[in-house]
Amino acid sequence: MRKLGLLLIALLIGTSVSAQDSSTQAKSLLDEVSSKMGAYKNMTIGFTSTLVNEEAGITNDPPIRGNITIAGEKYNLNYLGNNFVFNGKKLVVINTEEKEVTITDGDLEEEDGFIYPSKLLTFYKEGYNYAMGTVKNNKGRKVQYVDLTPIDSNSDIIKVQLGIDAKTKHIYKLVQIGSNGAVTTFTINKFKSDQPISENLFSFDKAKYEKQGYLID
Repeated sequence: MRKLGLLLIALLIGTSVSAQDSSTQAKSLLDEVSSKMGAYKNMTIGFTSTLVNEEAGITNDPPIRGNITIAGEKYNLNYLGNNFVFNGKKLVVINTEEKEVTITDGDLEEEDGFIYPSKLLTFYKEGYNYAMGTVKNNKGRKVQYVDLTPIDSNSDIIKVQLGIDAKTKHIYKLVQIGSNGAVTTFTINKFKSDQPISENLFSFDKAKYEKQGYLID
């Protein structure tokens, strides 16, 4: 009986140590990714996104395409028919279909349980526990996944799987699993860094859109 008890304790200790090692390795990898991508003056990224919710019978096919240019805290994002322009202080959302412009202070919030494309490179820095996930081969590209679990048990996000290119240490894919059964996937298929870009990319020409008849709120 005593031997059985010692064996169980040893197994528990071994499991705990293994979990700690996995968490440490995952954090180290994420820190490396953050350091690598954070050193660029700017990044231009092309991506596709898919949403599948089998319970609700929802799936978007073909995938939705988008692109974003990021320079520090500033970004210009084209996604879901809208142009999001953030200059570090104010966010401008330009809806070309409805010819409406919305201007708000601050950036997009994640309170609705959705990781926006503008947060792909930074969302994981706060609010998650880390663990090393599986390694997958994607057309000769080795992709190491990190499993992230929200610290907040009431989060609308159950789990996030972040795929990292083992060679470049760039984020390649993000899979978000929601509490409502929805699985959202972002895949980065184009990436350029330190390109010559204009500062006007992060500014909003109000007069231009007023002349075009846009309603500006």
